[in-house]
Amino acid sequence: MTRDITINLKKGMEARLAAMLVQVSSQYENSSIHIVSGTRQVNAKSIMGMMSLALTNGQMITVTAEGGDEEAALKGIEDYLTS
Repeated sequence: MTRDITINLKKGMEARLAAMLVQVSSQYENSSIHIVSGTRQVNAKSIMGMMSLALTNGQMITVTAEGGDEEAALKGIEDYLTS
């Protein structure tokens, strides 16, 4: 499953917020989750990968999830990034 999400975090994806996104993603143990930004794709459960994207507020990304809890994973990530 894939979903396009526009980031709505006032400070963008600073280190603390990236770490929290990794925590949210890691809750979904039965799915592989990746964030696509431009030509880059990183594992959403990797803090180094997430930090390397340097995501900003208002930026559109694509989240892909594959596995037993993929629907819940996409919803949880979207809720976090748009809250």
